[in-house]
Amino acid sequence: MIRPATVNDIPELRTMIRELAAYERAEEQARATEGQLREALFGEHPAGFALIAEDDGTGEVMGYALWFPRFSTWTGTRGMHLEDLYVRAHARGAGYGKALLATLAATCRRNGYDRFEWWVLSWNTPAVDFYKSLGAELLDEWKVCRLSGEPLGELAAQAPEAGAPACDG
Repeated sequence: MIRPATVNDIPELRTMIRELAAYERAEEQARATEGQLREALFGEHPAGFALIAEDDGTGEVMGYALWFPRFSTWTGTRGMHLEDLYVRAHARGAGYGKALLATLAATCRRNGYDRFEWWVLSWNTPAVDFYKSLGAELLDEWKVCRLSGEPLGELAAQAPEAGAPACDG
């Protein structure tokens, strides 16, 4: 069963986020607190949305997907960015990941989103193969760029004083 996450799922979501980070060899980077997740997903202005995959018989949480809308200047339409897709190790291969992705694809269609995009680590061959089997196009010519920590602060310090409006995004 796939269902929208509720505020009661926050502790389990945080646990699975840490499990995903451990699988991706970056556990120390998964620092989001339950409070931050609660505000991001269920606050006045949600930053994202989450789905939960549960076992129909036991109700055990098997995985989750966390996504947020994005906008393409090229198509002039919104799209979806999948931030996390995670299925617990003992539940992989049972269809939970495909069910989560299919539910998100249906959400895209319902909302008129033209694109459904996500990132995958190049060494994660099982995930790459799974995504290819669904017809996903891997865009090798694009590279992910990230500024954080000190470099982000250094660039921000160079912003002009006037004319840089704050945004609420």
